[in-house]
Amino acid sequence: MSRIGRLPVPVPAGIEVSQAGTRLAVKGPKGALSMDVHPDMIVRQDDSTLLVERPSDEPRHRALHGMTRAMIANMVTGVTQGFTKKLEIVGVGYTAELRTGRLLLKLGYTHQILFIPPEGINIVVPKATQIEISGADRALVGEVAAMVRGFRSPEPYKGKGIRYVGEYIEKKAGKTGKK
Repeated sequence: MSRIGRLPVPVPAGIEVSQAGTRLAVKGPKGALSMDVHPDMIVRQDDSTLLVERPSDEPRHRALHGMTRAMIANMVTGVTQGFTKKLEIVGVGYTAELRTGRLLLKLGYTHQILFIPPEGINIVVPKATQIEISGADRALVGEVAAMVRGFRSPEPYKGKGIRYVGEYIEKKAGKTGKK
């Protein structure tokens, strides 16, 4: 049995879980999320837990079992606590600011980049060189963070660009002069 798939997903008080066919919806203080559960997977709701079961021991069902349970757990965590990705900007003159809910980036190009976040994503700029992206959907938060990072990925010679907080950029040695 899948080590992750067999674990029950605890549902805290104040969280509504509803299931209609293969559609599973979770509603909480941070928002509402829904997903289509694979028709082979069985999701049972006990008092305050959700259990995911699989019909057989086929490799396909075993893979779906753990993934389905992990996605349901991420939905429950997202509507209760939410998810956050933090980015930092490194480089002289590279800045970020928030204008009417839109992210304005100055990254050394001839133009400024205006990024409009998708629905359900909240962006905060505590300093001009820090960006915090948060929301209830874990996959969407990670995707938006990767999109923002992609505007100026960290380069390996000086390390300038947008990186995740705590990300290590291995520096390369530059050219050596003629001897």
